[in-house]
Amino acid sequence: MESIEEAKKRCRRVMERVERLDTSKITTSCKGTLLKLAISELNFLSSTHLHQSLPLSVNIGHLEAVVHILEQPFITCVSRVCKPIPLSPRTGNGEESDPCGAKGVYFDIVCTLNRNPVWFLVSDRNPKYVSWEGCSGHKGLRTRIQEVLDAARSSLTLKPSSVILFFCNGLEHCVRLNLQDEFGAYDCAVEFPDCSFEFLEEAESEWINVLARSYQGACILEIKVDHVGGPSMLDHDIKDSTPDAVRTDISKRHIDMSLGASFFSLISGMKFCSLHVEEPGDLLHQDDLINFDTTALISIVSGISNGGTDKLLAAPETETRLRFKGNYKFVVAQVLSEIQNPIHAELSGVIFGKRGIICETVHSEFKELVLMCGGPKEKRRADQLLKCLM
Repeated sequence: MESIEEAKKRCRRVMERVERLDTSKITTSCKGTLLKLAISELNFLSSTHLHQSLPLSVNIGHLEAVVHILEQPFITCVSRVCKPIPLSPRTGNGEESDPCGAKGVYFDIVCTLNRNPVWFLVSDRNPKYVSWEGCSGHKGLRTRIQEVLDAARSSLTLKPSSVILFFCNGLEHCVRLNLQDEFGAYDCAVEFPDCSFEFLEEAESEWINVLARSYQGACILEIKVDHVGGPSMLDHDIKDSTPDAVRTDISKRHIDMSLGASFFSLISGMKFCSLHVEEPGDLLHQDDLINFDTTALISIVSGISNGGTDKLLAAPETETRLRFKGNYKFVVAQVLSEIQNPIHAELSGVIFGKRGIICETVHSEFKELVLMCGGPKEKRRADQLLKCLM
């Protein structure tokens, strides 16, 4: 059983870590919120009514996990922490929203992850006490997630592309399956460190204590906000689509995550259902189409655009020249361009919510280039991408 003094030390360490957070990625008010929560927890632990022999019920583990997430380099533009997000006063059909939800929906972090807007929910609870259905007046996880997704879809200024669920101590298998089946949750492609380390030098001592908290058993799931059972998908896309288009839409829910997080995010943002077109001229009357050329398709599936820049730059120049021969300068230029302006991030704002089209010439050129020059993952990405186009 954790002692009160040890819990106090954890509070102080969290406060120190919050102070060290880079103000270029998190607002001063957000840091202030975290500090207030840590100070409140410390004051609670310092109160005289606590008895050393009684089990502690503390929230410091939750704060540690929130700070652990904020410390990661791929987390930026943190605009809100550990506060409810106000709901829109009106629903999508113009009706007044439920007054019971006037206080908003609580989230732990509002930020961008690899340049994509996301909301985080963090849980430090024992998995045995994370129930799917509510009981004894408490909301179950199912109701909680539904409220979260409704809030995300109706948000006017903070709308995320995904909701990330960070269960520090893992999740019961049955609950995880329910999240997958009902909300389309999948393992988050971004890898968070398994441990959070701190080095603490003791006063009047030559020893340095290494303090660590393990997240090795954590369960980190992602839910795409615009592709989970929304009324637009059920009432429009599938109803008005051909059977083949419906099958395509369903298969797109299972894009291979090993092909890269940014590739997955980019493809998931596109409409997957192709409306049936009787005549090519009908396309002229549709405003949600985007026409891809061969260069754009290659750039989407290329290894350089999918996390391969560091590996290429780390390789010896002689090895890289031998591999790419006359194309060496072109490849290096592409790597530098990707580092400065990641192509997936640039394209995501252009193709989000649109249906991609290609002509027969582009289709054949793209397949031929990938077949001749593509690696195994590039070929798999090409296959996934073509299934999204018409």
